[in-house]
Amino acid sequence: MGGMSSVEECRAAIGKVSDRIMKVDEADRRKHLVERTVSVTVPDLDTVFDMRLTRNGLEDVTPRAAAAPADRAQVRITVSSGDLVELAEDRLDFAKAMLSGRVKLDASFGDLLRMRKLL
Repeated sequence: MGGMSSVEECRAAIGKVSDRIMKVDEADRRKHLVERTVSVTVPDLDTVFDMRLTRNGLEDVTPRAAAAPADRAQVRITVSSGDLVELAEDRLDFAKAMLSGRVKLDASFGDLLRMRKLL
């Protein structure tokens, strides 16, 4: 399991995931990507990163305290700070992390299928 990472390291990890999305062929992004609100809850930092998934990657990434009120995102991910960094650096497989409970994903079935094709 990944060690604890800082809020800044988690924000950089989200940036890496956004860069990875942008490396996907533009036609594939248009075909599979539907704009969604996303929240990534990082319990060990008591922080939630709110953002929008767009054809231009992850935009408007904003950290907030987990207890702070916010609108419910369409795609909700819960992951430790260390695992978030490992996922972004391709040192942890997303599917295996989900199956082992290291990552929790709450999204519609259609969103799950689309995200699988992108990541």
